[in-house]
Amino acid sequence: MGVKLYGIPLSTPTAVVMTCLAEKEVEYELVPVNLSTGEHKTPTHLAKNPFGKIPALEDGSITLFESRAITAYISHKYQSGTDLFRHDNIEEAAMVGVWVEVESQQFSPPIASIIYEILVKPYTGQTTDQSTVDANVVKLSSVLDVYEARLSSSKYLACDSFTLADLHHIPYIHYLLKTPHADLITSRPHVNAWWEDISARPSFVKVAEQVDAIIAKA
Repeated sequence: MGVKLYGIPLSTPTAVVMTCLAEKEVEYELVPVNLSTGEHKTPTHLAKNPFGKIPALEDGSITLFESRAITAYISHKYQSGTDLFRHDNIEEAAMVGVWVEVESQQFSPPIASIIYEILVKPYTGQTTDQSTVDANVVKLSSVLDVYEARLSSSKYLACDSFTLADLHHIPYIHYLLKTPHADLITSRPHVNAWWEDISARPSFVKVAEQVDAIIAKA
């Protein structure tokens, strides 16, 4: 049985895993999960992800959920493609772990809130809470100030090579640039240069094309 990824490209965690699989040159089948009909809450899907979310990954006898756990597994198991975990350099590997945690704990919460309020809520007929947007713009701005300092002395977040630490940021920033707050990225020279680099990787360009095609049809 080959690798199967359950999710949709519009989901940022799914897009992260798709990008990781492409970086590692792993062939897989994307199995769409229809969120609008509640397919993610059915017993079949709950057997793969008991929290009723996407993505989920099947690889032979193992079934995984949580995107960061999935990408770590892919990065460790498959030797092909990009070394996303810097396996031969313990110090760089340690820094990958640090910056994956930074992305998870410091970066993702505010940027996810901004995207949800500005892009998701209107799409589902809800009203954007501007106060929530404003508060999270302040939070994200502070985080990106730290990134600007870091990227002034390092080509990528963990080291001078592209790793999981960078990869996990890509889909969220792709969406952020579709909001009025793109300047959070573009106004910071080192952050913007980093973004232009990582977003141009063939692994994500293919994912972005799928995402944008779906958005254009919506």
